[in-house]
Amino acid sequence: QHAVTFAAGLATEGYKPYAAIYSTFLQRAYDQVVHDVAIQSLPVRFAIDRAGLVGADGPTHAGSFDITYLSTLPNFIVMAASDEAELVRMINTSVEINDRPSAFRYPRGTGLGIELPSVDEKLIIGKGKIILEGKKLAILSFGTRLNECMIAAENLKKKGINITLVDARFAKPLDEKLIWQLATDHEALITVEEGSIGGFGSHVSNFLSEKNLLDKGLKFRSMILPDRFIDQDKPELMYKKAGLDAQSIYEKVLNLLNSNIVLQKQKIDF
Repeated sequence: QHAVTFAAGLATEGYKPYAAIYSTFLQRAYDQVVHDVAIQSLPVRFAIDRAGLVGADGPTHAGSFDITYLSTLPNFIVMAASDEAELVRMINTSVEINDRPSAFRYPRGTGLGIELPSVDEKLIIGKGKIILEGKKLAILSFGTRLNECMIAAENLKKKGINITLVDARFAKPLDEKLIWQLATDHEALITVEEGSIGGFGSHVSNFLSEKNLLDKGLKFRSMILPDRFIDQDKPELMYKKAGLDAQSIYEKVLNLLNSNIVLQKQKIDF
């Protein structure tokens, strides 16, 4: 709590403060994030470590909720890096955000080993990146599940299914133009994120609903962390249990493309 308020004070004096805090511990400073930073629209930059599931650190250290609890706040920019190069670009971008708070999240662990960009490479605020272009179905990935989405896409390609894959980069502000394009050019849309309900997928769903895109036959699904705490394990096994590994994404795509929406009274067991 003190670190966040201290960072807010620095921002009022023209400094460029970075508050580097685990997602799970930033929860303890939520009141300060809201009242001392967001309401005043101060340019505090939050570097959020331990995003998503964290392996041996277990559920006490898992960063499950920050996408939701930050994206709900006015004035915030919320980013998630898909790899270490994107993280560098987000840090570079955050330096120039001087009118409002921003946050970029990244997981515990090592990167993919790719070449890092220079300090001059920055992102356009609120713009995603198309990784693959296909037909029928598009996946919007927010964060490091992008690599698992790429594996799923390769397996789908072997079955003759070419999907569109996007690195969303921003949960707030959303790339509304790109989402509109994907929703109107594809039959189905899936969001994937390493966070709880109420986050990136919920914001995309709200946008689609408000723009009447769901009324025109678009199929939409959101892949998120399940509504339970997941015990410590190897990260890849934790994500398998969470249903956010490549195989789960692959199966989700197949199930959605093969589903037929019947608009009639159905018996559903809850």
